[in-house]
Amino acid sequence: LRDEKIKVLTPKEAGYAVQLSNKALLDVRPSNEHNKAWVKGSTWIPIFDVDNGLDVGTIPRKVTNFAMGGWWSGMPTLSFDNSFLPKVVEKFPKDAELIVACQKGLRSLAACELLYNAGYSNLFWVQGGFEAAEEEACFPIQFSEISMDLVVEGPVPLKFAGIGGISEFLG
Repeated sequence: LRDEKIKVLTPKEAGYAVQLSNKALLDVRPSNEHNKAWVKGSTWIPIFDVDNGLDVGTIPRKVTNFAMGGWWSGMPTLSFDNSFLPKVVEKFPKDAELIVACQKGLRSLAACELLYNAGYSNLFWVQGGFEAAEEEACFPIQFSEISMDLVVEGPVPLKFAGIGGISEFLG
């Protein structure tokens, strides 16, 4: 980011860019978040996904995750998805303009760095992720200034897709 090799977009700028250009929206959230809400037309390739393993290396991570707030947030234990980069390379050429987003912005920043190191040079990072997008009203259900809306699909509002556990029930 400091070298400006990856361009930073506010959520509102990202919303305009998706609607008014040929930039693709790459959703890198794990399945537990993506299954709750997504932007129609986006491409979903998770950089980290839910680790359902019960091996000796995973169980301590699951216990630590639960003890560090997983019971409250409902955030499952995640593992790096080794197929992330091959799937992106299969779907997008290296000169594609990609807007990379996740729920809060951290995983998408990691994805941008990985993609940049793999040769992608037209990368745009959504600062604050989808949570900030709905707060700023740029991946809205209503986008009155532009005739073509970004449609959010799924059973919950996009900004709540990252919430789980007890906090999901308490609101």
